[in-house]
Amino acid sequence: MAEMKSLRDAYGETLVELGEKYPNLYVLDADLSKSTKTEGFAKRFPERFVNCGIAEGNMMSVASGMATCGKIVFASTFAMFAAGRAYEQIRNSIAYPHTNVKIVATHAGLTVGEDGATHQCLEDLALMRAIPGMVVISPSDAYQMKAALRFACEYQGPVYIRAGRLDVPVVYDDSFTFEPGCYRKVADGEGISLMYTGSFYDTAMKVRETLSHFNINIKIIDVPSIKPFPEEAVIEASEDAQLIVTLEDHNELGGFGSAVCECLTSLSSDKVSKHIKVLRIGSGDRFGKSGKAADVLQRYGLDAKSVAKAIIRDKYPEFLDVLEDEIQ
Repeated sequence: MAEMKSLRDAYGETLVELGEKYPNLYVLDADLSKSTKTEGFAKRFPERFVNCGIAEGNMMSVASGMATCGKIVFASTFAMFAAGRAYEQIRNSIAYPHTNVKIVATHAGLTVGEDGATHQCLEDLALMRAIPGMVVISPSDAYQMKAALRFACEYQGPVYIRAGRLDVPVVYDDSFTFEPGCYRKVADGEGISLMYTGSFYDTAMKVRETLSHFNINIKIIDVPSIKPFPEEAVIEASEDAQLIVTLEDHNELGGFGSAVCECLTSLSSDKVSKHIKVLRIGSGDRFGKSGKAADVLQRYGLDAKSVAKAIIRDKYPEFLDVLEDEIQ
């Protein structure tokens, strides 16, 4: 069985490592350090940790002020409270003056589960990538998270890093290096390309296995860099493909799928075929629901069986009845 680790655990561990390396690194939290996993940094470097309380907007403004004094500042809270509650401060106090603040937003998407719609942030990628100068990262595993954090420390300017709640398979190793616009092809194929962002590696590989029973061999591409967006990933996805499928734990409007479509339409015909269809799979234009994470993902069509069905329904409807029997 593959090793499992949550992105927030990787965040907590890496913060301590980075704190040893960068004496000017400070961490701010909004009274959620046990959940965001910043408590390890707080114990190791109490003089460089600030609990701002349940005042996320204030935390972002404090972070920006500290950054103007030469600090590398990480500000952490749940995605709903960062991109949602503190949006104005992120936009006006951090991004507008382009201060050196790194926002790590945990508990993003539907996998918050039982906390329900008020805490299931399905809009943050859309909000953050629309802010001028904001780098937006959505890692898929612990090592991508570690690499993103190392990059963020070296990068001068605002960065938004998204993390879910659950333990997910460890896919990469410590050699993974994050660069703006990076992506990874994790499986080759033709006819259909599945592009995902966030912790969908296991889901994507299960979809690939299911479709292989019908002699459908899909290409799989992992995209952690949401902004800047890697046009090379779209070019590679379009090679020998008639359908690109995008998968994200986010509203399809304005998120990863939208970024793929925007990129595709901007590329010239000598780079990609204009006849490629894009099937966007996400939470839909709706709020979340409370329940166990696996059940909620299934309800919203983000489990492997539902994704495989969506692809078959769109591209090979003649296989749909057989697929129903295959995945019972």
